[in-house]
Amino acid sequence: MAPVAPDKQISGMVDESVRLAKMFCEKKWPIYALLDSHHPDIPEHPYPPHCIAGSDESKLVPALQWLEDEPNVTLRCKDCLDGFLGSIDKDGSNVFVDWVKTNQIKVILVVGICTDICVLDFVCSALSARTRRILTPLEDVIVYSPACATFDLPLHVAQNIKGALAHPQELMHHVGLYMAKGRGAKVASEVLFDIPVEI
Repeated sequence: MAPVAPDKQISGMVDESVRLAKMFCEKKWPIYALLDSHHPDIPEHPYPPHCIAGSDESKLVPALQWLEDEPNVTLRCKDCLDGFLGSIDKDGSNVFVDWVKTNQIKVILVVGICTDICVLDFVCSALSARTRRILTPLEDVIVYSPACATFDLPLHVAQNIKGALAHPQELMHHVGLYMAKGRGAKVASEVLFDIPVEI
């Protein structure tokens, strides 16, 4: 459901995601990146076809394509809204669960699009898996709000699309953050790294 053209919220999300990705790569910290990649013949109601496998929409945005060559990055194409479920392989194993365990991840920092859909679904599933001790040693899930965004579908546009609901961008972004926090995630408005102090 990523918008075709970026707006202020989406551009901010991309800029912050790039900043964090660069910092993580400099520190050689593991990154798990999900790419929406849907099969054209498998509908995902109530959403229209989007991010069809092989299309430009199913790829990293240009500002993040360098991640494809980074050794500490695991890229996963997902064919459903929920990245946790989309990480399940045909043999029943879960690439995300394996990534958490292999890297001994205690905290995940979640960024991306759409705050109230894909981000929220992934966060809720990760929190449930943590509670059931499927994601040991995971302790915390943090949603970084400036590096999340959602789409805008004004009422006057939605009324002309069969089955569509209005989706006010700013409101739904905050609804997603609110719901994530209500499920047990932490919501952060800034991410700071240890910066050496010169004496």
